[in-house]
Amino acid sequence: MTRVAAEAARSRRRGPPAELAAWQSMLHSLAEPAWIVDARSLALVDLNDAARKLLGRGGTGARIGVATDLIDTPEDQAFWADVRSGGAPRLDSETTLVGADGRLLQVVRRIAPLQRPAARPPHPLPARDLPSHHAPSHYLVQLHDRSEQLRQQQERETLLTELQATLESTADGILVTDLAGRIRAFNRRFAVIWGMPESLLERHEDDAVFDWMRRSVGDPHAYQRQLVALQESTLARATETLQLLSGQTLEMVTQPQVCRGRPIGRVWAFRDRTEIVAADRRIETLITTDALTGLPNRRHLGDALELALAHARRDHGGFAVLLLDLDRFKQINDSLGSDAGDRVLLEVTARAKTCLRQGDLLARLGGDQFALVVHRADQRGAEAAAARLLDAIGRGYAFEGNQFTLTCSIGIALYPGDGHDGGELMRHAETAMQRAKQGGRAAFRFHQPNQDADLRARMRLDHAMRQALVARRFRLVYQPQIEIGSGAIVGAEALMRWRDPELGEVPPTQFIAVAEESGFIIALGDWVLGHAVRQAAQWRSKGMPLKVAVNVSALQFQQADFVDRVAAVLREADLPGALLELELTESILVRGAGEALQRLYALSSLGVKLAIDDFGTGYSSLAYLKRFPIGKLKIDRSFIRGVPADDSDAGIVRAVIQMARALNLRVNAEGVESEAQRHFLAQEGCDELQGFLFAPALDPLSFEQRLASQAAPGRHLRVVSR
Repeated sequence: MTRVAAEAARSRRRGPPAELAAWQSMLHSLAEPAWIVDARSLALVDLNDAARKLLGRGGTGARIGVATDLIDTPEDQAFWADVRSGGAPRLDSETTLVGADGRLLQVVRRIAPLQRPAARPPHPLPARDLPSHHAPSHYLVQLHDRSEQLRQQQERETLLTELQATLESTADGILVTDLAGRIRAFNRRFAVIWGMPESLLERHEDDAVFDWMRRSVGDPHAYQRQLVALQESTLARATETLQLLSGQTLEMVTQPQVCRGRPIGRVWAFRDRTEIVAADRRIETLITTDALTGLPNRRHLGDALELALAHARRDHGGFAVLLLDLDRFKQINDSLGSDAGDRVLLEVTARAKTCLRQGDLLARLGGDQFALVVHRADQRGAEAAAARLLDAIGRGYAFEGNQFTLTCSIGIALYPGDGHDGGELMRHAETAMQRAKQGGRAAFRFHQPNQDADLRARMRLDHAMRQALVARRFRLVYQPQIEIGSGAIVGAEALMRWRDPELGEVPPTQFIAVAEESGFIIALGDWVLGHAVRQAAQWRSKGMPLKVAVNVSALQFQQADFVDRVAAVLREADLPGALLELELTESILVRGAGEALQRLYALSSLGVKLAIDDFGTGYSSLAYLKRFPIGKLKIDRSFIRGVPADDSDAGIVRAVIQMARALNLRVNAEGVESEAQRHFLAQEGCDELQGFLFAPALDPLSFEQRLASQAAPGRHLRVVSR
């Protein structure tokens, strides 16, 4: 038997001191692991339940063991040796031990002598409080397990490290401030974007950092106002574009930093969009500029007309729109070739430019057609501009030894007398130009409204339409939409037809315009939507699910309950939204853009597909195409008609397809009538086409038969002649 064990046995034979029972009672009331050690023998007198559970110790008496059985570090050995030599030390330090489950525990170990109390419950006293003439008989050892605390601390440090690594890996410059505007965190990208020395940030001089940012922007006063407004509203979110003096364009996105439902600061993200903005401008220039002449194209003209209308309404003034079409230009292409024709167009452009006054706009609409917007002009001013053009273009030409004369016909529409929007003015100028050609060419004509006769005709047509809807004289036909790559039918455009007992077959171009003017287009649009959706549901029930496209007028789209109507029709027909495509006009995107955005996203949430019809003939811009959930662009047949022979039309179509690719949009070409057109579109990457090359608009039964023939093994689509 060892000396320690022998002394422990003698101590037990002596029996416990009178106060030991009180100490043990106190021991078992402690929540944290603890045990009592005999000072003379170092025997473990007792362990509480927490200690037994933590250390996996059991038994009583001799089976418990001695103090160094539990923690046997050099520090503990020295401590207990001091106790055995008669000292009364105290130990309070950190150490490690192995728990009952084998885990390594980080603990704070506190050892203090137990005092024999007079009339108070026993409690540990520091050695300095013990009477010098009385050595302690027992010691209390207490443990505080810090393992979980240290683990959480390590996790926090890891999270902070990962957060900083994440901030450093992002392409955005990140700045985090508290509610008082003090800088709490940043990444190096923030300093790089702002051209700021990192040392400025590391010195924690917040005022110097913010001053650097103010001095870097092009408009520091506006920038400061933005910051003040955001600071005053702790929950405000904002996205702004900043122009720096360096020429950079930054996108600033800021939102509140919230913890446990309460704002604690603000996160600022800065992204360098200089290259993206430059690319957008290049694309914008591409789609607004005629490839051959460098003049503004039809789309740019639309924007210019909107601007001219705004100025004229503000100033209560007027302006003129001149539509110029070269006479018999086809003869030049046929006799001299398209290259010579392009050179003639360039010469015409140069001559027409000499006729412009400051502020006037000359645009090429396509082919041999040009338009001129003459600002602050009445009838006399428009007549003078037309005379200058006729004279300049009518002078002789000489190309490669060939001499010839070229003339033009000009139609004129005046604002405000001949129209209240750009489209109406262009239509009236077109009508006047056709009258000039019919009158012998090489002349100009003003628009002649013939208002009374036209109004009576429109009234009769409006009445006949309303009667026709009640009498069910309208019908729908469906033109196949063909995937260029596979030749498969991938959709159908629902088109409206009307045969009247008195008027005969009325073309949509005639009655749709009257319906839009009178507001009856809303009722017609609802009728088309309901019938087209039910037809699509019927095809789906027969195992032929096919997306059906429906045209939506601007007036119909602007109705407050339009989205609810679409949802109700889909629900009643049990048709998935993905099998309905709404074809919208470009005017929808620019009139009430904010409300249109909400409505388009609501339609998108139904699964409905959205397309822009007759793209290039309206006034939409890249900004709208990027913001709105549009999935497809449909190139107007007026641009398809000239490809591939007409370089201008080919350039426009190519530009639209490239732009659609950049915006991840599909492209549909309308009015495809020749194999040459189909081949050109396929080479340029167009996705879909429709037109008489493959099929005219078909009644539902004929269309269903066409679908069935496509589905039959070994059968292919048959080319349908016009």
